[in-house]
Amino acid sequence: MILVTGATGALGTLIAKRLAGRDDTVLGTRDPHQLQAALPVRRIDFDDPTALTKGFEGVDVLLLISAGYGEDDTVIARHGAAIDAAKKAGVGHVVYTSLTADGDHLTYALPHRWTERRLQESTMGWTSLRNGLYAELLAELAAPSANGRVTAPLGEGSLAAVARADLAEAAVRVTVEAPAHAGRIYELVGEQAIGGADLARAHGPHVTYEPETLAQARARIAASGAEPFQVPMLMGTYSAIAAGFMSRIGGDLRQLLGHAPRSPLAAVLA
Repeated sequence: MILVTGATGALGTLIAKRLAGRDDTVLGTRDPHQLQAALPVRRIDFDDPTALTKGFEGVDVLLLISAGYGEDDTVIARHGAAIDAAKKAGVGHVVYTSLTADGDHLTYALPHRWTERRLQESTMGWTSLRNGLYAELLAELAAPSANGRVTAPLGEGSLAAVARADLAEAAVRVTVEAPAHAGRIYELVGEQAIGGADLARAHGPHVTYEPETLAQARARIAASGAEPFQVPMLMGTYSAIAAGFMSRIGGDLRQLLGHAPRSPLAAVLA
């Protein structure tokens, strides 16, 4: 049996759609009553460790979608509880959606590396999918304003952005054939690096890119009502892109998909 956690999230929803119709798959979510799906649903709440072992009963392959929304200690506690429960329940293999190695410069990399290490030290089979940053995320971080300006502290930097749909497809391919991918770490970044000027052009000839400073972006984000932990996360992401640490293209995505990845700019405009 396959179980997918985080089935109501953006990535999890795409994965669930691809797995629909299989008789060996269940979806996990914090509140099953809010999920209408073509697959069976179980309550999987990383903040309720005592119920996790029961939730993972009978599962052979666990697709563990990162619960990355939170402070590092919160995310580590959630992932640790999930791994402990999976081991107790007899799960044979865990596929984990991690973060690209180039993302080690990002503030939220630590829980991913911690989780990878914990899986590698476990007795379960494991596979790490080191996902690049979503093209859809870049679209949110550098969305054009009503007056046609893309304002973001990206400088001349660019991001090897990935369409979320491609990462969902790759995750499904690995999960349904998990034993063949045991002990593998896949780098899933895009094949085209895009920056602020590319985003502006994609939105039309009347849209311009106007880089701002990190200080200006910090003040803007802080005033937007963002959670306290989100401010350094977003600033670190902007800074790493601007400094050129997130632009390396290539990796294993084409190999896993069996075809060329989707255009990140098309994903931005979707």
